[in-house]
Amino acid sequence: LPIDLCVNFNDSIRVTRVVMTNSDNPGIDLDRDVNKTFLSEHRIPVPPMGSGIYLIEWRGLGADGHALKGSFGFSVK
Repeated sequence: LPIDLCVNFNDSIRVTRVVMTNSDNPGIDLDRDVNKTFLSEHRIPVPPMGSGIYLIEWRGLGADGHALKGSFGFSVK
């Protein structure tokens, strides 16, 4: 089954980059082809993942032109 990463924001943004890393693999750029518009909810396909702790780092552009960035982590058992 395909898995999507769902990221919600208070306001609409355009996501310009998403990188996923874990302790066993180098960071990989996630495909954003499905989300090139300004949205408050972005769904980004992720490759199959094994167990571990993952870090997502994202960059985006607010509708007012401000650059945005952030990160969050999650674990897969």
